[in-house]
Amino acid sequence: MSIIKFKANKDKCTLCGQCAADCPANIIAMTDNGPRVAPENEALCYKCQHCLAVCPTGAASVLGLDPVDSTLLAGTFPTAVQLESLIKGRRSVRRYKDEDLSPEFIRHLLATALHAPSGRNVRKVLFTVIDNRATLAKFRAKALEGLARVAREGKLPPGMERFADFPVLWETKKVDVLFRGAPHLVVASAPKDCASPLQDCVIALSYFELLAQTQGVGTVWDGLAKWVIGDILPGLRLELKIPEDHLIGYAMVFGKPAVKYSRTVQHGPANIVTVDLHA
Repeated sequence: MSIIKFKANKDKCTLCGQCAADCPANIIAMTDNGPRVAPENEALCYKCQHCLAVCPTGAASVLGLDPVDSTLLAGTFPTAVQLESLIKGRRSVRRYKDEDLSPEFIRHLLATALHAPSGRNVRKVLFTVIDNRATLAKFRAKALEGLARVAREGKLPPGMERFADFPVLWETKKVDVLFRGAPHLVVASAPKDCASPLQDCVIALSYFELLAQTQGVGTVWDGLAKWVIGDILPGLRLELKIPEDHLIGYAMVFGKPAVKYSRTVQHGPANIVTVDLHA
C-alpha cells in the first residue's frame, strides 16, 4: 500500500511536469502515463503538498487529500499595499473589551496559523488556549497569588524582582500587568526534539497575530506571562497541561480591542547591510 498516496487524475493531468519540477524531495518522475513516485522513494516525501498546490488542473493528489477541498489562490491574496499597511499598522493592544470571542472563531484562527512554516515541515506546535474570560480570571488569580508568595519568600529569579509589584497593582488599582485585561490567552509550545521548536512557535504566533488583526482582534506578545508560566511558577504550566517535553515558545493575549488606531507609526530607517562578493 502506498505510504503517501500520491496519484494523478488521468482525466485532468496535462503532463505539464510542474509537480515533478517543484518537488523539494525530487521524488516525482514524469512518465508517459503521468507523474509517479516509486515505492522505494515514498519515505523521502516531505509531506509539503507542493505537488497538490502547484498542479494547475487539480489533478495531483497526495496524502489522501482531495484538491477540490483546497482554496483556489487566483485573486485571493492581498495587494502589496494592503499587506504593507497590515504590517505597519498592526499594534500591540493593551486595552480590551470585556467580551469573549467565540471558541469556534478562535479555533479557526489557530487552525489557519498552523499553516505557518515549521522546521522540516513537522508542524508540531501546540496551541494551549484559554478561550473565555472566566477561566482567564481564575488563572490570573493563581498567577498573582503565586507571584506574591514567591516574592514574600524571596525566591524571585535575579532580574525579575519587579514581578513582586504585579500582585500589588492588581490588589490596589485593578491594573492587570500580566494579561492586560485581555479575555483570552494562547501559549505556543513544541517538542524540544523538533528541528526548531522556538522558531516554529514564534512564526506560528506571528501568522496568528496578523490574521487576528485583519479580523478586528487585538493581540499583544506577552513576555511577562511567558516568564511567569515558564520560569517563575512551574505549577502554572501544569495547570495549562503543557507537556513536559515541550519548550514554551511564547505567550500571547488577545480579544476585542477597546481602542482603535487610525494610522501607521513611523519607524526606521531599517538596518540593512548589502553584501557584494564581486567587489
